[in-house]
Amino acid sequence: MLQHPQQLYEYHVWANDQLFTHLQQLPKDVFHAEVTSVFPSVSTTFGHMYLYEKLYMSVLAEAPNEEVFPKIPGWAEEAQGKTVDEMRRLFAGVAEQFHDLLRRTPDPDKAMTIEHPKYGRLDTHFSGILQHVVNHGTYHRGNVTAMLRQQGYAGVPTDYLFYLIERQEGQR
Repeated sequence: MLQHPQQLYEYHVWANDQLFTHLQQLPKDVFHAEVTSVFPSVSTTFGHMYLYEKLYMSVLAEAPNEEVFPKIPGWAEEAQGKTVDEMRRLFAGVAEQFHDLLRRTPDPDKAMTIEHPKYGRLDTHFSGILQHVVNHGTYHRGNVTAMLRQQGYAGVPTDYLFYLIERQEGQR
């Protein structure tokens, strides 16, 4: 059995994949259609998620701010104007990088101190930031579901419980 923080991350990857699979079955214009919501489209929501996946991975890898902050505009640019398939590939690449980081982090509860020039200092743990990555994704997958409903399309179940049921059925 996976350790809990790693299992939560696996859920996060699964939930994103469920949503990408669903989006690939909808008309192509749904991904970029403008809506009135937290973000102007499903694609920009995923662009935001992608940027922050890269950012949080850098935080977990303990990269210094001076190295990370200059990369943010490039990460935002990487996700601009992508199709569902292209965005899915970006997320798959980030997931691969996260998996590598998780393999190299033997103690998921190791203490970390994060310094932010605007928000200050946070004493936390690797697992706490990883849980935040999952929570952030859950929040924005909810935004996407609302955007799809606004366009007349159903969402897709991405609850943690559905992930656990699918895993359990796969082990039988």
